[in-house]
Amino acid sequence: MAQIKNPNHEQRETSDKPRALYVHIPFCATKCRYCGFYSEPIANHDSGRLVSAILKEMSRYDLGKNIKTVYIGGGSPSCLPEEQLLLLVGGCPKAEEFTIEVNPGQTNEKILRQLRRFGVNRLSIGAQSFNQNELDFLGRSHTVGCIEDAVRRGRQAGFENISLDLIFAIPGSTLKSWKYSLKSAIDLGVEHISAYSLTYEEGTPMQKAVESGEVVPLDEETDRVMYETAIDELKKTGFEQYEISNFARKGCQCRHNLTYWENKPYIGIGPGASSYRKGVRSTNVADIKKYVELIETDGSTTAESQVFNPVEIACETAVLNLRRRCGIDLGEFRKQTGFDAMELFAEPIGRYQKLRLLEVKAGQVFLARKALPIADSVLCDFASV
Repeated sequence: MAQIKNPNHEQRETSDKPRALYVHIPFCATKCRYCGFYSEPIANHDSGRLVSAILKEMSRYDLGKNIKTVYIGGGSPSCLPEEQLLLLVGGCPKAEEFTIEVNPGQTNEKILRQLRRFGVNRLSIGAQSFNQNELDFLGRSHTVGCIEDAVRRGRQAGFENISLDLIFAIPGSTLKSWKYSLKSAIDLGVEHISAYSLTYEEGTPMQKAVESGEVVPLDEETDRVMYETAIDELKKTGFEQYEISNFARKGCQCRHNLTYWENKPYIGIGPGASSYRKGVRSTNVADIKKYVELIETDGSTTAESQVFNPVEIACETAVLNLRRRCGIDLGEFRKQTGFDAMELFAEPIGRYQKLRLLEVKAGQVFLARKALPIADSVLCDFASV
């Protein structure tokens, strides 16, 4: 085990004012087979009552002028009735970047224009694939045409920052079908693309189908080739890879998500949402009915809390920083945590440098290109010292 010196508390960053607000809407019209996020069919709940509870929880915080980014995700926020969605958006603080996730099949120009007027300036569209058979396999309710319509309507409504989510390594997909999805997304002229390998989350219908043999995951080699194809194709068309799974045109990185990867404080509102402040990560109860009842009776919605000591904070910061292509900024890391990353992580840094999976250059420690497909196996060695 590495010898750990006490952090220099005079150098540690002391600001605990969260600059990011996340609001979780745990509703969807229908649950997708692969989704591991907490959500339930909206038809089973009083959505207006939940929106009121979320606004009340938000009022518990002194958000003030500190919040720079707001992100409303889910689930599918766009499945809320229009008046409830606008009530929610109107109750959020003004922000420099205000993102809302939308399902391609749940958009129209009227609501998009209203959202834009209410201060939302970034759309994140859950496209997932431009191949209809793949959308059907995933259990998505929209069509390829809905994706194109959503982007077009977003532009007409005045959105200049639009992101698309894509999934690769879908069973039955091929490198050709993946290239088609990539090209289709690029051709729509969006500013940001997130590309994720399909994961089989515990307890999801997709994971159960794999266990039963009904679904056979794509092999690791094809998965890797698809990922590296995304990096190459997006780079050729002007997208910078700034995080393992995220690509943006110049100036269009998701500032909200960068807060997570920088391991800076944030506030999470809604059932199942997490907050991180003063070295403590707390998570709200992931139960809509219980959450609403707790809010209405002025109770605590916290289901669990995890307190991190200084070394654990440093390790968490390193792992999250290394997800970024710029990696760990050694000066910023010392300022934020009080530790010298080169000393604290001397063993894994040295080992992965020899394997040419990690590079140290100009005050930065970052993953080499060939480490990206196996990033998780590298990052786990920075999770503890």
